[in-house]
Amino acid sequence: MIEAAQVEMIFDRTFTDFSTQLKGGAGEPFYRAGQGTGQPNLIYYREDYTASALHEVSHWCLAGRPRRQLDDFGYWYVADRNSEQQHAFEQVEARPQALEWIFSIAAGLPFRVSVDDCRIVTGMQFKEQIQQAAAALRLRLPTRAGLMADALAEVSGHIHFLNPQHFERLPL
Repeated sequence: MIEAAQVEMIFDRTFTDFSTQLKGGAGEPFYRAGQGTGQPNLIYYREDYTASALHEVSHWCLAGRPRRQLDDFGYWYVADRNSEQQHAFEQVEARPQALEWIFSIAAGLPFRVSVDDCRIVTGMQFKEQIQQAAAALRLRLPTRAGLMADALAEVSGHIHFLNPQHFERLPL
């Protein structure tokens, strides 16, 4: 089973040309853009949680160049969201969570949908959005996402991670 430290090594080995480092041990996940200072971009993931590392890498793999130049990819974060804010959160989170699901399968790890720290019960609609996004991504992974998924699969031995059977039902 792949652990967070291995995800860091896989990321570093796979993306040497991007001046970006993946680092655990953070109290909260955060992306710090180097912003042309000569400093690397830093992707911080929570504690030593492998799922957090995979999730933050998912955001990075999906972010275009303009977003990668902004701290936290230019997204806002509200911990105690109302239903409207939760809906907006789900709109931007479905695709990264879908990619995290693909990464989890490639790494041979379980996946669980995350609604973050929200106290509002989300419906099946969010889970359906994740499943639809995963189906679309499975058919055509963005370049960086494909490189990361392939590298995870090479280490874990789960080379058939894009098999449609893995995506028939979203784990709860």
